[in-house]
Amino acid sequence: MNVASASRAESPSSAAASRQVLVWDLPVRVFHWLMALSFAGAWLTAESERWRLAHVTLGYTLAGLVVFRLVWGLIGTRHARFASFVRGPGAVMRYLRSLVAGRPEHHTGHNPAGGWAIVLLLLMPVGIVASGWAIYNDVGGGWLEEAHEVLASGMLALVGVHVAAVLLSSVLHGENLVRSMITGRKAGHREDGVRNAWRGVAAIMLVAVLSFWWLQWQSTPAAGLREGRPAAHESDHDD
Repeated sequence: MNVASASRAESPSSAAASRQVLVWDLPVRVFHWLMALSFAGAWLTAESERWRLAHVTLGYTLAGLVVFRLVWGLIGTRHARFASFVRGPGAVMRYLRSLVAGRPEHHTGHNPAGGWAIVLLLLMPVGIVASGWAIYNDVGGGWLEEAHEVLASGMLALVGVHVAAVLLSSVLHGENLVRSMITGRKAGHREDGVRNAWRGVAAIMLVAVLSFWWLQWQSTPAAGLREGRPAAHESDHDD
């Protein structure tokens, strides 16, 4: 079965008659929740010097997660691949019209509108992390701080729209899309499901992220951690 047919639209009645099948492999689910956690943490620590290390670490984590998702979008399971959910404007408009008409198309994987939201959520962190790296390393001018804040605010707004759309779609489609990103299962035909959850890849990703956090924590002196900069800087001021 090809990728295009795996993502075909179904009528609500057809979807209701189908079974719960594994749609989201474990790497996709771990990526999703780590991405949400990292962005939320980076946003909450953005204005605090005390938590500067955490902010920077979470920003770099976002970058690493995006790189992984881009690769997995090419070689991962069928519903994780960009080819299965990135559609043209016509498909997006058709899907939106079906929502307005009260007869929403059912897609086993991401719907066309959600697919483009995923693409934007992957692209925006690139600019956020790049500008954040430049600011942290004193590269570029003050305009980068404004650009960094604008991009971060834009991503926060996009996340808000994404969450609202997921909740609305859950009601219109009669299925819990939040739960599906936890269990990996959605309504679909047996042949539309993925056979392998790829737990090993998810475990490697999780270990890599946790190890990176641990190394970041261990490599910074306690005094520097409290102030958000290396302790050596403090000693310079004391002299």
